[in-house]
Amino acid sequence: MFTEIANKIFKEVIDTYHVVDDPYQAFTNPYDKGTNLLEHLLYRKCWIDTVQWHYEDIIRDPNIDPVAALSLKRQIDASNQDRTDMVEYIDSYFLDQYGNVEVKEDATINTESPAWGVDRLSILALKVYHMNEEATRENASDNHRATCKKKLDILLEQRVDLSTAIQQLIDDITHGRKYMKVYKQMKMYNDDELNPVLRGEK
Repeated sequence: MFTEIANKIFKEVIDTYHVVDDPYQAFTNPYDKGTNLLEHLLYRKCWIDTVQWHYEDIIRDPNIDPVAALSLKRQIDASNQDRTDMVEYIDSYFLDQYGNVEVKEDATINTESPAWGVDRLSILALKVYHMNEEATRENASDNHRATCKKKLDILLEQRVDLSTAIQQLIDDITHGRKYMKVYKQMKMYNDDELNPVLRGEK
């Protein structure tokens, strides 16, 4: 099943990242784009999310140097654009995969595309990893660990539900019960022509 593959890859990414645990470490994708395109895209997507997760931790340091904070904010902006691009690449994969499916007359559209569901699943994998860290952190209080364990249980249940919903959506698309219609995000703030500040207007 697709979601089993996705969750396995997301765990692989997060575990691999934390061997070095540095957002500036070198990135290597173990999945060949030519022979394992979907796995390649999923691995890259989760790596972007994992790096950005740690950028977001760093920038919240109350003692961070303002110049460093501004530089990091630019990196977060670029990472957000990469994240959006990867979602659209994954949706393009699905569109190509199911482009020849005969859509039923009573087929319906979903509120989000499969890849935006995958985006949420990737972030959820990070929440599970880090909440588990807190739930088992030896130098934390018993109350802290117990509270985090309850949150972890909810996150794990949420992952099951989200995985099921994504898989059901893909199955519905596969059998023509739902159809995909993907809209580009059309973000304006990174565009030299659409953001008045970048365009130079006063």
